[in-house]
Amino acid sequence: MAKSKVTIGQVFKTIIWPRKKLLFIGLILIFISRAAGLVPPWATKPFLDDILVKKELDKLPMLLTFLAAAILVQAVTSFLLTKLLSVEAQHLISVLRSRVQKHLLRLPIRFFDNQKSGALVSRVMNDVEGVRNLVGTGLVQLIGGILTAVISIGFLININPLMTLFVLLPMSIFGVITMKAFSVIRPVFRERGKITAEVTGRLTETLNGVRVIKGFNAEPQEIKVFEEGVEKLFQNVKKSLTSTSLVTSSGTFLVGLASVGIMGLSGHFNLSAGDFLQFTMFMVFMIAPIVQMSNIGSQLTEAFAGLDRTEELMNMPVEDDSTVRTINIGTINGELVYNNVSFAYEEGKNVLNDVSFTAHAGTVTALVGTSGSGKTTIAGLAASFLNPASGTITVDGVDMTKISLNSYRSQLGVVLQDDFLFEGTIRENILFPRPSSTNEELLRAVKAAYVDEFTDRFENGLDTVIGERGVKLSGGQRQRIAIARAILANPRVLILDEATSNLDTESESFIQESLKSLMHGRTTFVIAHRLSTIRQADQILVVESGQIVERGRHQDLIEKKGRYFELYTYQARI
Repeated sequence: MAKSKVTIGQVFKTIIWPRKKLLFIGLILIFISRAAGLVPPWATKPFLDDILVKKELDKLPMLLTFLAAAILVQAVTSFLLTKLLSVEAQHLISVLRSRVQKHLLRLPIRFFDNQKSGALVSRVMNDVEGVRNLVGTGLVQLIGGILTAVISIGFLININPLMTLFVLLPMSIFGVITMKAFSVIRPVFRERGKITAEVTGRLTETLNGVRVIKGFNAEPQEIKVFEEGVEKLFQNVKKSLTSTSLVTSSGTFLVGLASVGIMGLSGHFNLSAGDFLQFTMFMVFMIAPIVQMSNIGSQLTEAFAGLDRTEELMNMPVEDDSTVRTINIGTINGELVYNNVSFAYEEGKNVLNDVSFTAHAGTVTALVGTSGSGKTTIAGLAASFLNPASGTITVDGVDMTKISLNSYRSQLGVVLQDDFLFEGTIRENILFPRPSSTNEELLRAVKAAYVDEFTDRFENGLDTVIGERGVKLSGGQRQRIAIARAILANPRVLILDEATSNLDTESESFIQESLKSLMHGRTTFVIAHRLSTIRQADQILVVESGQIVERGRHQDLIEKKGRYFELYTYQARI
């Protein structure tokens, strides 16, 4: 995956500028807040010199009223800033998560074959979190801090220019150190996002495979793998903390140095107590935002690192490219023609070699052969999950690579050997391809797949919650729900990956009849492991080493006594 680096210009154009009105209001509020915040340090001089020393007590009520008003203004503006910007920041995070998830689902199947689901979840949920500091109070506080520092410098110059110059010197050094530290931290934050995704991905796999782990008594090794992951994450955090602590400690040292110098210079310039305290207070109000800016800068750097990783994902080409797949095919008959099709998952290692055949509309094509022969790849090409490396596949005479995936897959049904069920009820899983189906259509699918044979025994029937991936059901029950889902989808092209493999003998007899009804009039590809289930197929393709070595109907292939005969008679013996 190519690395991307998000620029300030991109962030300004896509994130900040569309929210310019809101941020402008935020800047006004922060300006008011910072101006009000400068009232207390300003008030120290009249309080000391006029009220305490000169005993002009008549000025005290006005001064206290002014201070109280300033504190109230700060409280109100702080509330409004949080309400406006923090809420908008969370809204932006939601929008970005939705945008990333939408793009993620449009990526090719091959992308997901090389990724951990938990790692992708981390990228969707965590990488965009940092933008809250770009749109939320972080960016505005940064600008407000700069504003406060500049105004404070103006007051300091007014009190004593030479002392101000002495203060600015260590602050300039601090600024250089801070900028250098941020340039080091950004790649560290990028790496942290990657490590977090890896650790999350492994943890997700562990939890999903907990039965296998316990079955093989493998808890110790999984604990060790996770501990190594979190240790790697800790080392990354330690590295970033080293950089940030360098910034903080250098700031503390330089501020202390400036304070010592001010104490000495105030005596040299013979400042009054009020002038000294006012200078010190304004110095603090100048330095505090600068130190705060270093913390905000760290947060913004983390935000940019997260956006870098998000941009990597968003730059990946989607499978349904509208500039290439320009044909909305409409209702299809379902004739698929493979013409000299080759395919490789890795360059130079073909899985299929010059495969050619025709699956006529409404017929059943069975794919048989040993594991790794290329059966699933042929079916994956028919499902448009993969594209040929060379050769063409046409649907009703139209090149499949030119057809809009939405228009084709809306007429596709898939039942896999280990079909996926979503957490929820049986009803929700069957309705998944067509949520707007009527109750009559749902019940027809339920009866056709003999789902009612077991749901009638459940207290809640179709509204029974099945748990994650259908863990509360048997393999046969899960498979019948998957078949009912395909029946309800009413596809023109159907892919069956040994749809009866998880069924007991009684269930299989039920399903064989429902599958005949399901396959009738539809172009069907059956990946067959149990050859007894495909005797009625219109054509059987025997696939070996990525090539079709035999083709024909069951009886014809038996009579030829070739490879199919060997596979069939071997299974019959066992």
